[in-house]
Amino acid sequence: MVVNPSFPARTVPEFVAYAKANPHKVNMASNGNGALQHLAGELFKMMTGIDMVHVPYRGAAPALTDLMSGQVQVMFASSTVEYVKAGKVRPLAVTTATRSDVLPDVPALSEFLPGYDVAAWNGVGAPKNTPPEIINKLNRGINDALADAKLKVRIAELASSAVGGSPADYAKLLAEEAEKWAKVIQAGGIKPE
Repeated sequence: MVVNPSFPARTVPEFVAYAKANPHKVNMASNGNGALQHLAGELFKMMTGIDMVHVPYRGAAPALTDLMSGQVQVMFASSTVEYVKAGKVRPLAVTTATRSDVLPDVPALSEFLPGYDVAAWNGVGAPKNTPPEIINKLNRGINDALADAKLKVRIAELASSAVGGSPADYAKLLAEEAEKWAKVIQAGGIKPE
């Protein structure tokens, strides 16, 4: 969660107080309607009871440009570490459940909103009728790759982490994420375009 450096709120509680005192006056940029950054903001709105105006862009770059120029006030965005370090945007929090190793002094939103957890993730799937022995072989290979020290270092450099697991773990994650985001989409009135 990053804001323009001139934005008056310096913490998440100050941001919430400002937004509540100025309804419909805080513009939230995203890289597009229904994108994870949009949904992260909608979850934040849902959990805090604030109202922000969603401003969807055609990609993260133009949204970030307008955030830095002050056209919009807040953005839930990934890949902003370099802009934070350069002072072009001010971080209020990270959206993951815990603090980031890359920005350890920036609090996690869950410190203010217990249960808030938004992280981009990738997974590997296979067609429904793929034989279990093939699934298990792929799973072992992927977990072995994710355990490689060099890969872990490279992933950490990208402000990410590698998490392996079983096919059952992945199925559980998919079910939990689908349920969580369905509620956010419904509450936000988000429709496909």
